Amino acid sequence: MANVSVFGAGAYGVALAVLLQKNGHQVTLRSSTAEKAQRLQKERRIPSLPEVTLPPEIKVTNDLCLACTGQPSAAPSLLVLAASSVHIRPLAHAMAPYVQKGQIVVNVAKGIEESTLKTLSQQIEEELPQAQAAVLSGPSHAEEVGRGIPTTCVTGAKSQKTAETVQNIFMCDSFRVYTNPDVLGIEIGGALKNVIALAAGIADGLGYGDNTKAALITRGMAEITRLAVAMGARTETLYGLSGIGDLVVTCASMHSRNRRAGILIGRGATAGEAMREVNMVVEGVYAAKAGLALARRYQVAMPIIENINAVLFEGKSPSACLSDLMLRDRCVENASLCWGQ
Repeated sequence: MANVSVFGAGAYGVALAVLLQKNGHQVTLRSSTAEKAQRLQKERRIPSLPEVTLPPEIKVTNDLCLACTGQPSAAPSLLVLAASSVHIRPLAHAMAPYVQKGQIVVNVAKGIEESTLKTLSQQIEEELPQAQAAVLSGPSHAEEVGRGIPTTCVTGAKSQKTAETVQNIFMCDSFRVYTNPDVLGIEIGGALKNVIALAAGIADGLGYGDNTKAALITRGMAEITRLAVAMGARTETLYGLSGIGDLVVTCASMHSRNRRAGILIGRGATAGEAMREVNMVVEGVYAAKAGLALARRYQVAMPIIENINAVLFEGKSPSACLSDLMLRDRCVENASLCWGQ
């Protein structure tokens, strides 16, 4: 049995806390405010996961020191960051005085810091150099993880031992975990699939069909892979759970807040209006600018992400974007394939 603390009492944090408790671990769930912690301690559920009840064995707290150190009990061997991506650096910074050398900090959020273009693991390493940073990613909607529906993810870390520790703590008959040393590839795939999911949702909102969505998923994956490889990631990672797996589920499912926001935008809402309607953090809106900035830094063509930025921040109409994407200059599908081979 491991001692685990989950930071973030939103849908995914609650779902993972329930999963980890069912796996036999001692779990502390840390909420960002005392008011939310008290409410969750009493009601044992949140509105976004009405079918999931927090077991009484899970301790709920707002005390950051307690969640990090476990005192008076033993210090947690695993600290799970389940906050939204924009809160990861501030959260890690606040945790710094309490995190001990060698503790594993596993990030389950998906995003890129707009101001620095750093991944979430890179931010954690800067704020918590004494810790062992890891990432857990893949097609894993909280609504299904919390209900014990079979789910498969991938974990990455610089150390194989760290990744295998995370694998062993999370893995069970309803939650299968693979390991992968390519942390960068895992994180780029997880962050930028949210932008493509916005595009897929916009296409749905415009009334387009399955052909359009399949094209956006396929060509979106090509864009993400080009960028990730240019940054030093491995193609194989993007063909795995944190790449194509997460992209497919986020573009296709109504559990996806990014797809839902995209549908609203396709129907005429602004990005701000869509985010307010969804009433949850829409990570793709925050990742879009960072994705475009990385594309320009590494001189990689990413026309879908470029057009999504134009819709979100420049007032371009979604229908004009789809038309521009369809009428781009003729090109080959894969430049690595040549005639006569």
